[in-house]
Amino acid sequence: MLYCRAVTEAPPDGRRATGQLALVCVISVLALTTWFSATAAAPALRREWSIGPAAEALLTVGVQLGFVLGALASAATNLPDRVHPPRLIGIGAALAAAATTATATLADGPVTAVVLRVVTGVALALVYPVGMKVLVSWFAVRRGLAVSLMVGSLALGSIFPQLVSGALAQSWRPALLITAGLAAVASLLHPWLRVGPLLDRSEGFRPGVLVELWRQPAPRLANLGYLGHMWELYAVWAWAPAFLVASLAARGQEAQSATVGLVVFVAFGVCGLLGCVVAGWVGDRIGRARAAAAAMVVSGLCCLGAALAFGGPLWLLVPLLMVWGASVIADSAMFSACLGTVVDRRYVGTALTLQTALGFLLTMVTIQGLPLVAEATSWRLAVGLLAVGPLLGSLAMVRLHRLLPQDAAPAPAPRRPV
Repeated sequence: MLYCRAVTEAPPDGRRATGQLALVCVISVLALTTWFSATAAAPALRREWSIGPAAEALLTVGVQLGFVLGALASAATNLPDRVHPPRLIGIGAALAAAATTATATLADGPVTAVVLRVVTGVALALVYPVGMKVLVSWFAVRRGLAVSLMVGSLALGSIFPQLVSGALAQSWRPALLITAGLAAVASLLHPWLRVGPLLDRSEGFRPGVLVELWRQPAPRLANLGYLGHMWELYAVWAWAPAFLVASLAARGQEAQSATVGLVVFVAFGVCGLLGCVVAGWVGDRIGRARAAAAAMVVSGLCCLGAALAFGGPLWLLVPLLMVWGASVIADSAMFSACLGTVVDRRYVGTALTLQTALGFLLTMVTIQGLPLVAEATSWRLAVGLLAVGPLLGSLAMVRLHRLLPQDAAPAPAPRRPV
C-alpha cells in the first residue's frame, strides 16, 4: 500500500519542525544504543565463550550485515517512500529491542548471538535512514544542522553501551537489557512523529530509482564521499576501546574497564555530538559539501596521528581521541543533507536508504579486517590504513561542491530529478 497520509501544512524550519527534530533525536539516541551493545560487552563474552578476534568482530559485523540486508530490501522496494515513516521507525525500534533482549536472555554462544545481531541490524535499517527522511521533510535552510543533530544522536546512542559495559564490567547480560529497554521506549514515541511539507508522495514501486541514482554525477559523488567516510567511522567506533587498551599495554599499564569506557564515551560520544553540531552549523553557512570535505581531512589526519601516538601517554592520546571523535562523525550528516537536495523529492527515502546500505556494506570489511591487520602487523599500521577512506572521500566532496553553486547558500530550491 502506498504511503498516502497527507503531509502537514506547517511551514518548514519553524517551531513545529524544531519539535520534530527533538523527538527524532531522542528516538535515535534510545534505539541506537542497541547497535554496539554486544560489541561493548565483547571483553566479557571473550572470556565466557572463549572466542577469538574474528568471532568477536562478528558481533559487530552481524549488525552491519543485518542493516545492509534490511536497507537494501527497503530501498529496492521503495519502502521508506511507500509506508508511513513513523510507523516504520516504531516497528524497527521494537524489533531491535526484542532482538537485543533475546541476545541477553537466550544466547549461549557466538552463533546464536551473531544471528540475533543480524536481526538487530535489520531492525535498525527501519530507524536511522527513515528518521533522516523525516528530518529532511521538515528542514530546508537549516537542513545541515538538523541532520547533524540526528547524527550526533546516533553517535551518542551508539557509544553509550561502552559506558554501561565499563560500569558493569563482566555483567554483560544486564548491560544488554538496559539498551533493549531504551529501544523499547523509543518504539513507544513514534506516534508523535509527523512528516513535514518538503517531500512529495511516492507514485509507487519503482526499483529503477536505484540505478538512476548512479547515473547522475551529483548523487554519485555524494555516495562516493559517504563511502570514504564509512571506511573509517564504524571501524573506529568498534575498535577504539581495544586500541586504547593495547596502547596502554604497550606502555606497561593495565587498563581499567571503567576508565576505558569513560574515555571512549566522552571522545566518540560527547565530542562526536559536539562535532556534528558544529559541522551542521558551518555547513549551512559555507556549504555542506565543503564542510564535509574539511571534516574528512581532519579525521584522516587523526588516523595518522593515532598511529604515531600509539603507546604514548594518556595526556597526548586522549585529546587526540577527542578531536578524532568529533571529526570522524562531523561529516556524516552532510552526505545525507546533500543527497536530499539533488534527488527526486518523491524518492528521498529510497536514496538515503541506499546510501546507508552501501556505506554499511563497506564497514563490514574494515570492522572485520582492522583487528586482523592489527594482530598480524601492528595497531599503528591498522589505524593508519583507515586514513585512506576519508582522504579520498574528501576529494569527491570537493568535486560535489563545485557542482552545487547553491551549496554555499542552501535554500529550498526545486530538486533536480535523478
